[in-house]
Amino acid sequence: MSGSETTVPTSVGVLPDPVEAENVVYDPPMDRLREFSRELETTTEFGSPSYVSEFRSRCADLTKNEVDDGFDAADRALVDAALEYARAHEMVCLDRRMGRHPAHSYCCRFYVPTEYGRIALALANLFEPMDGDADPDFLTVQVPDWEETAIRVLPDAGITTVLGSDYTGEAKKSFLRLFMYRAKQRGGLGLHAGSKRVDLQQGDGTETVGQLFLGLSATGKSTLTAHGLGLDEPERATMLQDDVVALLPDGTVAGSEGNGLYVKTIGLDPAEQPAVYEAVTHESAVLENVDVAGDGSVDFDSDEYTTNGRAAIRREHLPSAGEEIDLGRVDQVFFITRNPTMPPVARLSSTEAAAAFMLGESIQTSAGDPSCAGEPIRVVGTNPFIVGSEGEEGNRFRDLVESLDVDCFVLNTGRVGRRDVGVEESVTLLREIARGTVEWTEDGATGLAVPERVPRMDIGAFAVADNVEDCEGALRELREERRRYLAGFEDLDDEIGSAVY
Repeated sequence: MSGSETTVPTSVGVLPDPVEAENVVYDPPMDRLREFSRELETTTEFGSPSYVSEFRSRCADLTKNEVDDGFDAADRALVDAALEYARAHEMVCLDRRMGRHPAHSYCCRFYVPTEYGRIALALANLFEPMDGDADPDFLTVQVPDWEETAIRVLPDAGITTVLGSDYTGEAKKSFLRLFMYRAKQRGGLGLHAGSKRVDLQQGDGTETVGQLFLGLSATGKSTLTAHGLGLDEPERATMLQDDVVALLPDGTVAGSEGNGLYVKTIGLDPAEQPAVYEAVTHESAVLENVDVAGDGSVDFDSDEYTTNGRAAIRREHLPSAGEEIDLGRVDQVFFITRNPTMPPVARLSSTEAAAAFMLGESIQTSAGDPSCAGEPIRVVGTNPFIVGSEGEEGNRFRDLVESLDVDCFVLNTGRVGRRDVGVEESVTLLREIARGTVEWTEDGATGLAVPERVPRMDIGAFAVADNVEDCEGALRELREERRRYLAGFEDLDDEIGSAVY
């Protein structure tokens, strides 16, 4: 089974058939995967396994892909050496399905040494088992004990080698990176985004609103994607995907992870994130770099190991998750920011939205560079896994939202000046925007379309002019800096570069 329309070179089959290879344990059940790393496990009070890895975030600065970075003989030698390692050592091999959409479903083959079976265990929580035999579309070999750390990606061949890192996130993103690359090759766009479906009562009938949330880790993307929005039956908000999707030219949004989610656990609060908390505290979750005492008690507020603690959770234990992972149509796109000069929400034109896509304004998180956590950062599309021209991604985004007549917004989940924007305020805005009950006006300070009235919210208390010190100067400096930044993308259309808000 393969959704590939682009011919994938046969290099993904360079390793022997794992079913026949004597050195390979092929697709073992979950309990056996857990046994491989039993000596490294701490069992939590919930009965779930918890592990501490040496690497606790991605190694972005040590990652190269052949399309953008150019490979020399040393890079190719690293790939060949990793493949040779997999031929000669005792390995676990998983075949997992990524995506369900007929044109965007892939067989992902993953190799890791048996002593690191915990990485395969977490991965198995995220992606679905294959139905029957399949040739791999994508191949990843991870060798944590390598003498140097190097991640090398051959996008067109579908091969990734992860050397010298035992971080589960490298394995997960190796496949999602290529999922997004394939989407762009087929006229769509891969997005680092959560997706949800909101079903609302409208008169005697129902209306469905499809929402996407683009944001870096730890900015509220998972929280808002999984949130029920305070709706009561028969109305419902359903989480479809948490991390990576493909926006297709017909407006459908293909999901990637069919089994589970890889969520951050630091500060996990059952009051603010009840759905995620329920899944993380289920015995099926796989915890990574979370503070677990010898008696199994878990402290989600502790940064004993990192602020990037994670859990690979199952969708079936997330009350807000639907059975399906694809969104029939997207109606609203939200760019999540933590920029303190932005209002809690603002409505954007298609060109302004493309500029927001390119700006990707957020804060640095421990998932990327822990040493810079909390500092302002810009990442195109809030997506650190783009392969190919970033400017062309912005042009493609504008073209798609224009042709599909999608409403776009920038959503501030941090603070306006010194005034915090809480989860309750963000949820209220999302619910009322979906209902169409928000009244909009032009903000004299920012020039953006902002809410004038929002049911059950004092939106006036968050006015930028009233909360940001030296508002005029701060916004002037911000716009000038944004223009300089956008001017650096040579492939970006001029109208997007000049659509600074």
